[in-house]
Amino acid sequence: MKAQDAEGKIDLGRRLRIAHVITRLINGGADENTVHSCNWAAQGGHDVVLLHGEAVDREIVAKVDPRVELIGVPGLTRSISPVSDKKALLALTRTFRALHADIVHTHTSKAGILGRFAAWAAGVPAIVHGVHIVPFANVGVAERFVYLALEKLAAPVTSAFISVSEGVRDLYLSAGVGHPDKHYVVHSGFDLDRFRNARPPDDWRDLLRLTPDAPHPPVLLMIAAFEQRKRHAEFLEVFKKIAARLPDTVLVLAGDGPLRSIAELQVNRLGLQRRVVFAGYRDDPERLIALADLCLLCSMREGLPRVLMQYLAGGKPCVACDLPGLREVLRPGTNSVITPPDDLSAMADATAALLEDREKLACLAQGAAATDLSNWDANRMGKRIDSIYRQALNQHLASKGASTRPPVRNLALPR
Repeated sequence: MKAQDAEGKIDLGRRLRIAHVITRLINGGADENTVHSCNWAAQGGHDVVLLHGEAVDREIVAKVDPRVELIGVPGLTRSISPVSDKKALLALTRTFRALHADIVHTHTSKAGILGRFAAWAAGVPAIVHGVHIVPFANVGVAERFVYLALEKLAAPVTSAFISVSEGVRDLYLSAGVGHPDKHYVVHSGFDLDRFRNARPPDDWRDLLRLTPDAPHPPVLLMIAAFEQRKRHAEFLEVFKKIAARLPDTVLVLAGDGPLRSIAELQVNRLGLQRRVVFAGYRDDPERLIALADLCLLCSMREGLPRVLMQYLAGGKPCVACDLPGLREVLRPGTNSVITPPDDLSAMADATAALLEDREKLACLAQGAAATDLSNWDANRMGKRIDSIYRQALNQHLASKGASTRPPVRNLALPR
């Protein structure tokens, strides 16, 4: 229960009650970011609840700290459904009221809209929205109109926006969503040392389906959920060019998702069975990165996926399609190659050229290992989010005429 004084005002000298909301709890970057944020706050002594929709993967649930309470929300699904959405909205509102939450922190588009309106209806003091991807970018005209209208409608009840990259923040601001003073950038943190000190899997020969005496082939790696925006199908079509040019090359696709079976059928149709390995979900992505020569990202929509930073932390350069925010960390010619977002054939050509030029590939690998990734440190992310929470609560108290009360501590944002 939220500690309150006799007048019902927030007692600032105690731990916070924080409720996170996400549409799905699957093996994706936004989900891992959310779980880490929950765990960091729970380990810091706060009361944390994670509300999630109906799609749940056991692997990501296993990463949730036991001190974090998990609550399923009936009707909270990714697809738009008036009946289910109303059911989820009412369930969220009732839950927030029962929890007496100080902070509601929403993640992803659907949970972000429903969660913020429910938190506002429940009288939650501070409402924070985590922007992992821009829902109104690189979509059809009708989809853009709907998402942008909903984001602008929810903006007045949003205490703070937390974007994973400057590019994502700038897209929101240029679209007129939210006041600039309410927008913050907090990069999606992870355990950097885990990736810097990794070794290839012990069974790498079995993984690549090699005989005991076969030499180590050139290995390409793409870690991505099998979803349409990740463009596995489109990349497999152009990977034929790489396989023809460099017939020993092996492409490892790590991850799972609804379109995996379709990709497997496509590999069979293209006759690439010996050249493509489906690694599935792995809890040791750092070891796959250590095995790879070159890493890939060909998504059509992203925020700033931390898999890119994981590639670099592992000392591996990458070839990526150009997206807003990528150039905050990718330096073409130093640690990466960036190709046009609508030309996967160019991406295939750049990839093959790098595999043929081992000297250039080695230079890019050195640049990857030397990249400053301190902004993606997991503890740094937790501290910045905590500070944003407290600033949002201070602003709420000031707006309610409680500015003479002691402010919430840790107001300064770490740089």
